[in-house]
Formats: sequence, structure tokens, C-alpha cells
Amino acid sequence: MVAVPVLRLDEVRAGTGEVVGGKAANLGELIGAGFRVPPGFVITTAAYEEVCRVADLLDGLPASAPKIRDRITATALPPELATAITEAYAELGSGPVAVRSSATAEDLPDASFAGQQDTYLNVVGAEALLDAVRRCWASLWTDRAVSYREANGIDHSTVRLAVVVQEMVDASAAGVLFTADPVTGNRADCAIDANTGLGESVVSGAVTPDHFVVSGDRVTERLGDKTTSVRAIASGGVETVAQDPGAASISDEQARELAELGREVARHYGAPQDLEWAIGADGVWLTQSRPITTLFPLPAETEDGLRVYLSVNVAQGVYRPLTPMGVATLGLLATGVLRELGLPAPGARPAPFRPVDGWLFLDITGTTGNRVGRALLPRLLAAAEARTGRVYESLLDDPRLPRKPGATARTLRAFGLLLARNRIPLLVAGVLRDPARARAEAFRRVDELRAELSSPVPRTARERLDTARHALLRGTAPRMAWVAPRMMPILLLSRLLPKLVRATEAEIHVVLSGIPHNVTTEMDLQLWAIAQRIGPEVADLPARYRDRALPSEVLRALDDFLAAHGHRTAGEIDAGVPRWSEEPGQVLALVENYARTGEAGHDAAQRFRQRAEEAAVQASEIVSRLPNRVHAGLANFLLDRVRQLAGMRELPKYCAVLGIAAARRHLRAIGDELASDDRLSDPSDVFFLDYEELSELIDGLDHRELIATRRATHERELRRKHLPRLLLSDGTEPETLLPTTESGNALRGTSASAGTVTGIARVVRDPANARLSPGDVLVAPSTDPGWTPLFLTTSGLVMEMGGPNSHGATVAREYGIPAVVGVPDATTRITDGRTITVNGSAGVVEL
Repeated sequence: MVAVPVLRLDEVRAGTGEVVGGKAANLGELIGAGFRVPPGFVITTAAYEEVCRVADLLDGLPASAPKIRDRITATALPPELATAITEAYAELGSGPVAVRSSATAEDLPDASFAGQQDTYLNVVGAEALLDAVRRCWASLWTDRAVSYREANGIDHSTVRLAVVVQEMVDASAAGVLFTADPVTGNRADCAIDANTGLGESVVSGAVTPDHFVVSGDRVTERLGDKTTSVRAIASGGVETVAQDPGAASISDEQARELAELGREVARHYGAPQDLEWAIGADGVWLTQSRPITTLFPLPAETEDGLRVYLSVNVAQGVYRPLTPMGVATLGLLATGVLRELGLPAPGARPAPFRPVDGWLFLDITGTTGNRVGRALLPRLLAAAEARTGRVYESLLDDPRLPRKPGATARTLRAFGLLLARNRIPLLVAGVLRDPARARAEAFRRVDELRAELSSPVPRTARERLDTARHALLRGTAPRMAWVAPRMMPILLLSRLLPKLVRATEAEIHVVLSGIPHNVTTEMDLQLWAIAQRIGPEVADLPARYRDRALPSEVLRALDDFLAAHGHRTAGEIDAGVPRWSEEPGQVLALVENYARTGEAGHDAAQRFRQRAEEAAVQASEIVSRLPNRVHAGLANFLLDRVRQLAGMRELPKYCAVLGIAAARRHLRAIGDELASDDRLSDPSDVFFLDYEELSELIDGLDHRELIATRRATHERELRRKHLPRLLLSDGTEPETLLPTTESGNALRGTSASAGTVTGIARVVRDPANARLSPGDVLVAPSTDPGWTPLFLTTSGLVMEMGGPNSHGATVAREYGIPAVVGVPDATTRITDGRTITVNGSAGVVEL
């Protein structure tokens, strides 16, 4: 038998989770820090391991979990262990105890495992205690615990269980306390759920508890419908008794006391905590503390006062964390563009950048201090991501974001200097006067960039690193800065067209369909044409392409496509994401799907041509009904210019992705070299450093520990399902304070592309795994150009993120697909396979 199967809780120290489990380790740390914790002892994981080994309990995981539970509960404890437990129980006074499971995979910084294993309250007597211990061990193998571990990527065979035994608190009230509001994210607010009696009624969800929010000294109270309370029975066990729900379970003063206690615990741990507490006759006791794992991480901040952060991920349609090198690459690109435009940009990334754990934010606090920002930014944000504009507007009455004297004048002066320095009014006039020439010059510069980025490859890691930086700062950024100002008239006119030509939004959506000269739609249609050459009998196309086992003309067409577009992919703004040229399986799977749907009668190319014809007819109708020749002539001019130029909107980002892909090629080669020299464990480790850190690595500094930490953070954040559009520096997600948008069986968003369609919903979070049939409705968190090949077979689009000018919305209009964007939580509210109706004109999704 193990030498030390039982430890007193006050002997447990921090960092002993492998011996006593997460719950016991935290309780021991709380005792060591001087907090009031009911006395008790812990039966270590070694005892559990020994029992399982002797009885040969853990075989055939995880399918045998139900058998394991049965065998554990039926197994007698070894006499030495039973004696050690009963002796520790006697030392505790042999009175009523709480018996709690404490797993090694529990109360972790990124996975709390709250409630996954069992707790038994008011256990009385040695035999009842030994039985409760066995049942705690068995609860490690409940269906819910097994599923939770699988969802969090934890190997079942590595998890062990300790058991905590503590004196019962004869509680007049108990519950849970979050030292940051788990709903809004506000780190300054403490949220308390409470009921009379034991805390079991609260943590189990058996009642709607009283809810208190403590902000400073202010207490906001909402009484719950707590018709019952859990009480201890003298002979052991608990009972549920009726009570008056109208009386508060704790007073405001007790709520303040609990909040202050919680803040002290959070300060001790250096992170927000989820606490369980009980109020006995002699005061407050803590019965558990663990980190709150659901809060969105906060960027590091050096500025004083409340700050407002805008999500770049949301704006760019990238619903996954960026790699550290991806963030650094965007920083260099943005710095280069700002310098080209004559704006101050010291350092490796713009000052407003606020990255945190792979999520990139911009500090836009300054816009709230002047009239220009308050008036224009909500409209600009709404165009790019519909709901973001409404969330931003909700902040403008916050007294912590006051208007600043002189800010408006400074903003107008800076904007005027920017326009004058870059001669933007003249550029805009030239583009409108001769759009064909402007378009030709833009595409010429793109071709120049492509040629420049494919120049001879340097040999050493140092040369490659310098070349990657140069490709971004000196090659890509100047082209982006040249094209971007010339896009201003297109973006402005697109938004103003309904008023300028007296047309409805739905009519303008038709005019903006079938737009020519768009690199992304041309890419999609090229892929469609290849699929039609292959025919419907294709199978295992990725393997056949890899083995070169296809007709020569098909191989040549696919090679040419990847040569032209292989730098693209879903999430392409992240240099750490493989390109289609590296992993062509995703795009080749789309070709297979295209081939089958084409044989079924669906013709995406014909549909696109038809949309262009409908756009021309709609434009003529709009012009023909205007009251006078002058207005009609102006409308005809504006509609023509928008159609001629709108396809250019893709070019700034297209240049960016060319530069990012070129930098990635060099970084991959550096990774290969350093891994072959055993300075990296894996070539892809380079993407978990930034450029300066990689330079240090090339010079001989060891960054393996830093890389391992960042990889773990990246893996954790990949599992995050929720991404805030806007975030405040106190942790608040302001969108949580807005009223909900659903109404009955309808979800409301923003109209992005007119029309109505009914079809089968296909909820897709990763385009690599998508298989859509003609008529299906694509439901996605967001989209970027790597998603657009899916648009050729879908009949409608619903996005959680996005606005009428976001990428997905614009491409949907060009393809004539009804689309609603900015639908909160669409991928969870809409079930895959359900029939839904997308009313793109009204901005409504009917379930």
C-alpha cells in the first residue's frame, strides 16, 4: 500500500495538484494564505492509483467507463487505506463531513471541470465515509466527465482522483462568487449567486438563486425563484425543504463582505476566481476556489482610464486566434502602410495595436472624444460589421468616455493634412474620370509586386529573415498604400448610391451583383471551370493530384490555378496558416464537389453572367425613372463608375496576402534550417515567435520554453467559441449589455444581399470540412476570401459577424446570394440540417 495515502489539508501546498488534485491544492493554498477554510484531510491520488492497480480497474478506456464505475463502487478498500481514512476522520472529530472529488485535471487555468465529479454532503459515520470515497472515485468515469475530458483534449489514462474530506459548515446561506462578472466580463464587478441552506441548490441548478452584483460599494440585487432550500439531516445526508422565495438569502452587507473576500483571493492568485462559500454561525468559510476560465483575455494596457478595443479578427472575418508571427507580420504591414502615407509609425507595429493570446484589437478610445469620431465611426463600423456599429454607439453615453476639448479640431486638421499630403482629392478625381486607366495601373502594380516577391531566394536564415521583412515593408506596403486611397470613391459611392440615385437598398444590391474585375470572384470561377473539365466521375482528387494520376490538361489547369492563387487560404491574414499551395486538399475537395453539382445542372458561371445581365437591366430601370436628364445622367455616371471600379476593392488585401505568403515562404525555410540544426523542435515553431525573437534565435538564443508556452496558449484559444466585437479595458464586453435581437422564430441581423431563399442550413466553422449541395444555406461565424469558393454552390448566406461592406457580404451580392450578416450566435442558434429562410432584404432569418 502507498506510504502516505492521507494528508491534512493544512499540510497541502501549492503545486501539489498531481498528488492531491486541483481542488485540494487550491484549498491548501487558501489555508496557507490565511483564508478561512473548513478543516479536513485529503486522500491522495496515490491511493486511487493503488486501488485501481490492485483491482485492475482501468482497462479498455474510454469505452469501458460504465464498467469501471461499477467495479470501483463494488471494490472493498484495502484494510490499510480504510484504517488511514477512518483514523483521519476520528482526528477531525467523527462529525458530519463533506466529501468532494479532487481530480488532477481540475481547476486548471484553461479548463475548470466544474461539477464534473461528485460531491457528497453531510456524510455521517466511518462506513458512510468510505462508501462516499468510492463513489467519488467512480464519478471520474461518468459520461459527462469522460465527454468533458475528450472535448478539452485530455488523455483519460493520465487523470487521477483525490478525495477531500472537510468538516461540514452548518450554513445559513451558501453559494458561488465570481470575482469578475462572468456575463459582461467586467473585472471590477463581483457576481454572487446565493440561497439559504447548503450551496448544493445553487451549484446544481435546482433553483434560480438570488443574484447580487457588487460594484465598488454598490449592490444590485435580483431575487430568484428559490422555492426550496437544501438542509442537512441529523442522521446524515440532506433534504430539500420549502421556503419563502420573497426573502433575500443574504443581506447587502454580507454581499459586500463576500465581494471583498473574493477580491482578496483574486489578488492572491493574480487572476479572477470562481469561489464557493458558506456562511455559518461563526462567519464566512471558503469551500472552493478555482480560476474563471470563460473570461476573454485582456490586452496589456499602459494608458490610464477606460480604453475601447475593436476586434481586428472580427473586422477581417478570422474567427480563430492568430499566431504570434501572424500578429507581428500584420504589425509590419500596417507600419509600412502608415509610413507610406506619411503618418507616424515608430516601432514594429502601430501604437494602437493591442494583441492578446492571438486575438488582435485596435485601441479606438480616441474616437470617442470628438464629434467626428462619434458621428462617422458608427457608420463605418456598421458597414464593415453590422452589429459593431450599434455596440460602439451604446458606449458614447458612458461618462468614463467624455468628449475632449479640442479633439474635434485636431482630428479634422490631421485628416486634412493626410488628404493634402497624399493628394487624395486629385487621385479620386482621376479614378472617376478614367476608371479603366486606374484599374489597369492598379493591376500593373499587383503584377509588379508578384514578380518582385518571387525574386531569387536567399540562402541563409539571416538573409531570409531580412528578405521577409523587406517583402512586407518595402514591397507590399507601398502597393497597398497606392491602391487604398483610390478605393475611397468606390466605398463612399457604394454607401451613398441609394440616396444619390433614388433607389432602394434591394435594387442597389442587384446593381452590385455580377461585378467584373474582382480577383476573388475570378479565382472562384476559374476553379469552377476546372471542375467542369474534370467531370462528375472524379474521386479521391487530392490523392490523384498528388500522385499526378490525372489527365495532363487537368493537371496543368490545377498547377496553373495553384501557381496563381496558391497563396490564398481561409484565415489568410495569418502568416502562420498554411496556404493552398502547401495543403491543396481543401481546394481540391471543392473541385470534386463542383464537378458533382455541375453534372446535377447547377452552373455557377452561368449564374454569375445572369447576375451581371440583371444588374445592367436594374441600372437602366433606375436611370429611366429619374425626373430630369441631369439627374439621370449623374445617376448613370455613378452607377457605371461603381460597377467599373468595385472589383478593385479586393486589391489592397490581395497585395497584403501576397506579401504575407511570401514572408511565410521565407519563414518556413528558416524553420526547416533551424529544426535541422536542432535549434527548434519543429519547423513550424518559427510562427510562435515574432521577428525580433526569431532574430535572437538565429543568433543562438534558446526560445523553446517561450514557444511551448505560446503553443499551449494557441491551442487553448482555438477552443474558444466566443469572440467579442468590442472589448473594454475593464473586461466588459459591451455587446452583452445590449437587448437581444431574436423575435419568436426569427433571428435578426443586417441585410447584406437582397432576396429570399429557403434551404437546408449547413453550419460550417471550417471551410476545409464543408460539403455543400446546390440549394444549401451556408451558416458561418464569418468569411474571408478563402471561404468564397463555397459561395458558388450555396443558395444563401448567414454570418454571425460582418456588415454590408464586409467581404462575405460583398461577394454574396456579386453572386446574387441572399445574405444576412451580423446575426449573433447564428452557428449555435441554427441547427445543421434545419430548413431556414433567409430574407436578405429584411435582414431576417426565419427558423
